[in-house]
Amino acid sequence: MANLREAQKRMTRRLLLESGLELFKTKGYAATTVDDIATAAGTTRVTFYAYFPSRSELMKALIDEQLNEALQRVGSPEHGSTAQGLVATIAEGTPEAITAWLRRTADSWPAIHPIIKVGRDAAVVDPELTGLVERWMEEAVGDIEDGLTTAGRFEPYQRHFRGVLAMAQLDFVAQNWDRTDWKLTRDQMLDELGASWAGLLT
Repeated sequence: MANLREAQKRMTRRLLLESGLELFKTKGYAATTVDDIATAAGTTRVTFYAYFPSRSELMKALIDEQLNEALQRVGSPEHGSTAQGLVATIAEGTPEAITAWLRRTADSWPAIHPIIKVGRDAAVVDPELTGLVERWMEEAVGDIEDGLTTAGRFEPYQRHFRGVLAMAQLDFVAQNWDRTDWKLTRDQMLDELGASWAGLLT
């Protein structure tokens, strides 16, 4: 019986997260209320507050849980979260490994793009969320820095900034790839991004 109750709690929490994300995408973060989210999830505001103290806490959970899950990031005492696959790829440092990692990551863009966009929109209206996405991006920069450190590549003062440059490229491409005509196919785009990362990080 306890297992069933736990499963129901997990399902309710996931429904609240999914309903919140969908409403944030369609109505906008500012226009979406706790009541809207609870109703869309088929529950009440009392139930909502049993899982999340506020709308902003639900937004944080979308970043910490759903975004990290989509990108296979796990908890890390050093960075908040880490993607061991990214660290290993950067440490290996071959153009082929980097491009392969970018291709796998690109498969997640449809899932992660809305969360990042909503997170940035939310930060504009909710001071508690200021810098939320950027802090998460900084965790990915830390992975690149760790990979470069493992490989002993570049001077210590260069590693973090090279990670910043690489993630800025990836973020811009990921946020715009489906709505911008860059005169190349998706595969060509990923090849070019991979070549840029290889030049920057190897």
